Amino acid sequence: MTLTAQLYDRLSSLVVSSGWRRGKGAPRLTPEALIEAAQRLPVLQSETRGMAVAADILAAYAALDDDGKRIFFAGLRDGFDPDHAALTKAVKTWLDRKDPADLEALTRLAEPPRQELLRRLNMAPGGTARLVAMRADLLRLTGRDRAFARVDADFRHLLRSWFNRGFLKLLRIDWHSPAFLLEKLIEYEAVHEIRDFRDLQRRVLPEDRRCYAYMHPAMPDDPLIFVEVALTRGLPDSVQALIDERRAPLAPQSADTAVFYSISNCQAGLAGISFGNLLIKNVVAELSRELPGLTTFVTLSPIPGLRNWLQERAAAGEAEIAALLDDPQPGPLSAQTARYLLLAKDARGRPRDPVARFHLGNGAEAHRVIAGADKSERGMAQSLGMMVNYLYDRQRIEAQHDDFTERGIIAAPKRLQDAARKAEAEATAAGRKTKTDKTT
Repeated sequence: MTLTAQLYDRLSSLVVSSGWRRGKGAPRLTPEALIEAAQRLPVLQSETRGMAVAADILAAYAALDDDGKRIFFAGLRDGFDPDHAALTKAVKTWLDRKDPADLEALTRLAEPPRQELLRRLNMAPGGTARLVAMRADLLRLTGRDRAFARVDADFRHLLRSWFNRGFLKLLRIDWHSPAFLLEKLIEYEAVHEIRDFRDLQRRVLPEDRRCYAYMHPAMPDDPLIFVEVALTRGLPDSVQALIDERRAPLAPQSADTAVFYSISNCQAGLAGISFGNLLIKNVVAELSRELPGLTTFVTLSPIPGLRNWLQERAAAGEAEIAALLDDPQPGPLSAQTARYLLLAKDARGRPRDPVARFHLGNGAEAHRVIAGADKSERGMAQSLGMMVNYLYDRQRIEAQHDDFTERGIIAAPKRLQDAARKAEAEATAAGRKTKTDKTT
């Protein structure tokens, strides 16, 4: 018997000894036995055996409870790093000789064995979707634990290759799309809840509504991300007006504005692998071809971190903001919102608001803040009802993207910049006065 066959038989015995037979339910393996099986998978030479074993491993993993999955991820962390001694020797050899063959050997040794394991698992039927789900578990169960960062880095590295833009297909979703796909929209809508199929119908059936999704050939029944679009005349003043069931539809040819009012990422396991930038640009191009009369492309976006930031500023002694939280007035609230979007930074010096980072990084302009634009329970809890239009100017997207990513410059009209700077200056002056009063 060959070594490969012996390894496969050993792996098979692990599965059989657990009491499982293919076709009679999911395999039940301990996490430790599953890690042993995973360590043997990359050495199998037979493609058919490798696919069968990969399928067994993925099925066995899915049968684990959360505690078992944590142990499995710890095994991936501790048992699949490069061989440090061999790597050190290869580095020395390369530095001494500079031979291209030595560099190739060094490159092979530097790649964590986890990556080859994930490639082998991806060969199983439905492997890509299962690995996306596995990474979702990894993020959910290990959170910000830096000890697992190298495991996630290997997942992310491969998923970025497997989900690059060359594989993505833009699909328009309408009321005649398959029911399973429409159900996914209800399930994944993350910005403005879709309550039922009647509510969904109002989002995709009227002639002045559009919905687009990115699909991947390895996950043909599951969207990666989707965007809902409203065709309007002029900029909208509230999301409630856009989704009001009593509104009268607008003839698409009469519209001059396309409003992206909901963008939802569907796969938690693809977090950090951005599709939104490409999606918005492709939808802009698609709508421009279909409706040449469209001249303006904007979002109507939530501001999820605004209330928390206002509460922090109030706790820091900004009396004006404390009063604003008790009695939100549109004018002062709009000024503080501009201050938050343009001037508030996170620990890395980026705009603090995550939605702002996304759109500004895509090359959009923070165009207009709107008081009372989202009076839903979520909208009031997150931002006291404030929303913002991010403007996608086709002539300026690339330049604004470069300015933001390379120099941190936020594109915004002068009126919004002036409002932000004035609010910041008034807060600074009030803080100095308070400090002076306390010392005297």
